[in-house]
Amino acid sequence: MSINKSIYEELILESNDQKRSVDIRTGTIALQYFEDIFSPTITAKLKVVNTGNTMTSFKDDDGETQSIYNGLPLRGGERLSMKIAGNVPGRESLDFSQNSKKYLYVSSITDIISEGQQESFTLNLVSREAITNETSRVMRKYQTSSKISDSVKKILTDVLKTDNIGTIDETSNKYGFIGNMRKPFTVLVWLASKSVPVSSGDVTAGFVFYQTRDGFQFRSIDNLISKQKPKAKYTYSSTTVSYDEEENKVDNEFKILNYFIEKNQNLIEKLRLGAYASHRTFFNPLTFNFTEYEKGVFKLKDYENKTNNLGGKDLKLPKLSEGSDLSIADAPSRIITAVLDIGTLEKDVSYAKNSDPTLYQSQSLFRYNALFTNILSMMIPVNTDLRAGDMIECLFPKITQSEKREHDSETSGLYIIKELCHHFDTDNSYTSLKLLRDTFGTNTQDTK
Repeated sequence: MSINKSIYEELILESNDQKRSVDIRTGTIALQYFEDIFSPTITAKLKVVNTGNTMTSFKDDDGETQSIYNGLPLRGGERLSMKIAGNVPGRESLDFSQNSKKYLYVSSITDIISEGQQESFTLNLVSREAITNETSRVMRKYQTSSKISDSVKKILTDVLKTDNIGTIDETSNKYGFIGNMRKPFTVLVWLASKSVPVSSGDVTAGFVFYQTRDGFQFRSIDNLISKQKPKAKYTYSSTTVSYDEEENKVDNEFKILNYFIEKNQNLIEKLRLGAYASHRTFFNPLTFNFTEYEKGVFKLKDYENKTNNLGGKDLKLPKLSEGSDLSIADAPSRIITAVLDIGTLEKDVSYAKNSDPTLYQSQSLFRYNALFTNILSMMIPVNTDLRAGDMIECLFPKITQSEKREHDSETSGLYIIKELCHHFDTDNSYTSLKLLRDTFGTNTQDTK
């Protein structure tokens, strides 16, 4: 089973001037690699132990051997070439060694302990673009006539100076803005909240901007749900082995080792945020008009059966009050007021209308909050094929006194990977996942 330790094929740490390097494979006792659809950069942690005779000193006049910390030396900014073999035949390696542009960089060194002839420390790693983000600013004006997805590509290539770009979903809405000296990641995350996908219109506004080892992703939440198939199917069983009835074989590679449900809905919080119903009033500084009342109303029920859900049915909400025929989605629980963003003044155009916030603001607010209806954490044997943003299917047993083996139709089903951590140490390899789902019930093949 792939919970056994993995093989470090390459762990080469280079000095800041890239003139010195050291192989830290034998001294690495723990390694963790992280991805998150709400984080614009990948991160990693390495716990290293070494002795005082690991390498010669970086000083020209000193030929004595030293530890890595002062011998390399480690001061932040060093880069790491990393490759970890997938410990199941045919599974991908966790590979950051083929292209120097994809090397990981040391952002900080912590937990430094020196005892006798041995030292230990933790290397906190980020992608190169995370460092570039801190030294770059978005300054130029982006035209109102440009789609948001086009502006995203320009910021990635022109400001972050990266060609490590994955999937950029096309947006239907256009948006003009001025960078105002903000950092690239700040602007890209800000644009994600204003984006509407081409495929489904303003019903499912809301994007996420994040990085995986495949590059930067600018993905519509709706496309993550509707445009991909489950990457794997995992089953929880209290027995020591997991039996796949369809394949008629024992399969421990796709066994859920343990799990727990972190959150199942937070009604009060969502009412405060206006996820089910809200009223928006915008003041137009050009015309001095306010949004018409009817146009400013957002109600969740207007979008029933129009969105793609991970679950099998829409969420049923409680009544507004005892004996009422109305639900809490019929009364706005949040009032939003703002000055209308009319965009940038375009050349030879007196007024170019910017993207209408009534077509994305409340819709994206609903979409983000709906995605957090169910939060589930679980641990599985390491699977280096998985990425943040992937969809997986999870099957959990039905709690019953019956001898009939069935899966719980409410908890089982499709989930999106929000967070992913591949953990490797001297004895074990496993993957920890935080999963999200927007509704309840199954939306897949029969899970009995």
